[in-house]
Amino acid sequence: MTINPNEERTQDYKPDENTRRNDYLNHLKQQQEEQETFIRAIIIMFIIFICVIAAILFCSGNSDFIKSKFGENSFITKLFNDVNKDNDVKEKAEFSLPFGPRRQNILLLGVDASQNDNDLWTGTRTDTIILVNIDPKTKSVNAISIPRDSKVYLPDNNGIQKINAAHAIGGIGMTIRTVEDTLGVRVDKYIMVHDNAVKAIVEALGGVDVYVEKPMRYHDYSGKLHIDLSKGNHRLSPDEAVGYLRFRHDALGDIGRTHRQQWFLRGLLQELQKPETITKIPDIIDVTKKYVKTNMSLYELSQYAALTKHIDMDKIEIATLPGEPNKKGVISYWILDPQKSQEVVDRLIYREKIQPDANMVMSAGIMYSLAKSDEAESVKNELEAAGINVKCTGNLAKTHTQFIAHSNKVTNEYYNWLKKKTPSIAGYQFVYEPVNYYCGETDFTVIVAGK
Repeated sequence: MTINPNEERTQDYKPDENTRRNDYLNHLKQQQEEQETFIRAIIIMFIIFICVIAAILFCSGNSDFIKSKFGENSFITKLFNDVNKDNDVKEKAEFSLPFGPRRQNILLLGVDASQNDNDLWTGTRTDTIILVNIDPKTKSVNAISIPRDSKVYLPDNNGIQKINAAHAIGGIGMTIRTVEDTLGVRVDKYIMVHDNAVKAIVEALGGVDVYVEKPMRYHDYSGKLHIDLSKGNHRLSPDEAVGYLRFRHDALGDIGRTHRQQWFLRGLLQELQKPETITKIPDIIDVTKKYVKTNMSLYELSQYAALTKHIDMDKIEIATLPGEPNKKGVISYWILDPQKSQEVVDRLIYREKIQPDANMVMSAGIMYSLAKSDEAESVKNELEAAGINVKCTGNLAKTHTQFIAHSNKVTNEYYNWLKKKTPSIAGYQFVYEPVNYYCGETDFTVIVAGK
């Protein structure tokens, strides 16, 4: 079978299945929204971890600086003294989680803007909900993105609601209970980040250097969003950074915005690595105190942050809870698929794996952008040489290369084995998605994306 750049699907795919096609298109729209919120959460969490590490490394040996900056009896001075004592007790181990080797479930939440400047949290909805499972033994991380429109039952007789309403109704306690009841898991810790955190971090740093790839001009007076950036190198102010990250009025839409989020993150990391940034750490700490809410101590945060440099990128698995969109009146819900959602939880949280039969022939689909037809052909040839049955190919406009497992038989270990046989897919993001919307009924799909 040869890949034809002009065809939409090969014979194995049935284009007359209108229901399946509509589900597929709705799924892509939902996935774009979840990908955007997922990346935003990762950006914010990475900022927090970098800041915590930098603050501890700098301040642990500079008690005089802390005392002069915050006062000898201030909360921060006492906090860092406690951290230093904890580090001495732990003999400054490079990484030693305070809870031992047991796997932990951390709930990451991003809340929308509050109308009350004096209370940033009460009444806010959680636009980002990600359950992260950390395994200290294998130094691996799994993450489940929970669609914010998921239709769930809220505790305390609050009835059927979207899951993002749990925080607005009952705060963090109801949010945690809702996630636990819906997924049948235990939430050990939570980290909640306010929507204004990125703007405040840029302000604390004094700006971020970014190359703007095209002129960006947009004005939304009702939404108080004003963007006026020319093409070229810019040191973005806090307001400009927000506009740059939110701009979507071009041909690429959300895809272009996702790219800009990644470029912004690169510029932010470069800013944090500058020697002069060390003098701004107290301001960054103030930002995290204001815009981050958690039941974790600074010492616990530092230990999680230390774990990040030990994580094997090849062992990371991510998934979005599967389901389908449904509209009831003017309200749009994401209806979770109970069986498929349970498969995701069993695999990513409880780490259940099915060992594949060595004699079993795996099937694959290949989706590719038109600009990557030659690369897709190379992937197909390598997969077939490895004994994989490539059942389906087709065009798909995506900007992130992915290896998407649909069957429990396709484990991360299997993917790592397959990469040795198929070098073309090395470095692809591993995603578990039990519902196959892409390319017929296959065990996995390879997305060969273009930029």
